[in-house]
Amino acid sequence: MSTTTIAFFNNKGGVEKTSLVYHTVWMFAELGVGAVAVDLDPQANLTSAFLDDDRLEELWSDESSENNIHRCVQPLIEGTGDVADPHLEHVADYLSLVVGSLDLFRFEDHLSEVWPKCMDKDPRAFRVTSAFWRIMQRAAEIAEADVVLMDLGPNLGAINRAALISADYVVVPVAPDLFSLQGLRNLGPALNQWNSQWADRTTKNPVPGLSLPPGPIKPIGYIVMQHSERLSRPTKAYEKWAARIPSLYRSEVLGERTPPGGIEMEGDENCLAMLKHYRSLMPLAQEARKPIFRLKAADGVVGAHAQTVQDAYGHFKKLACEIAKRTGIPIPIS
Repeated sequence: MSTTTIAFFNNKGGVEKTSLVYHTVWMFAELGVGAVAVDLDPQANLTSAFLDDDRLEELWSDESSENNIHRCVQPLIEGTGDVADPHLEHVADYLSLVVGSLDLFRFEDHLSEVWPKCMDKDPRAFRVTSAFWRIMQRAAEIAEADVVLMDLGPNLGAINRAALISADYVVVPVAPDLFSLQGLRNLGPALNQWNSQWADRTTKNPVPGLSLPPGPIKPIGYIVMQHSERLSRPTKAYEKWAARIPSLYRSEVLGERTPPGGIEMEGDENCLAMLKHYRSLMPLAQEARKPIFRLKAADGVVGAHAQTVQDAYGHFKKLACEIAKRTGIPIPIS
């Protein structure tokens, strides 16, 4: 039985996607859920959130024998073999990381090349296309994890196509602005197309015993990020864009009709959470290499920030529990 995989994706950047993956995977670990974070963004921002420069230099050096995500697929790139087992960087109890790599971009052309060849029943095409899926499942097996969360770059290229067909579920971070809403308009058709194309290809797999992503990718909801607040309500500068998100998500991503009167975000079943920007706490968390909700006085949290840290814990716990509910992941710790 495969381990649940969840992608966090919007092809619009600047929606705090990496921070969202980072905090959610930490919260799963806090709740006793075995979790693996996988960095499939060639910019490797998620990896740098977890690890300091000294450790990154060790892992990325030519002398290192520990397989980051690029080294896992390198045998396929070079034509010398199949995927290698990933190195799992232990972060905390219940939490491990498959380390990203700036060299992952080298895999893009190979993924583009083999996608049409799957229709010709080409064995290598299926090995390359399923590489991310098999690496993630192996990582979950090694870590004895219950869930894999992946961070992706903001584009609709071949790397993200291979990553998304490897996802059981997708969470869509959005910001209440024009560009993020346009991202939703692009995302929905891409997911539908890739689901259909992958379903056609899986019937042509010529390699006995080769594990393939089962598909289809199922969107489970959106998260509204970076809304400014005044008296605990979003400011008017964001309201007109935020008001459009529920209907646009339903029509463009889910392909469903919206009611004649539209949909209010408050109470929208597709809205997983509305998370504010934590502003001055984010640099403290980045410096301490820990999530906001784990910050202490020794990290520089003083005064009203202590309450904000507590609030962040509650917000991310609620989010993790809602994602777990929608994906069937059991939560050991209440």
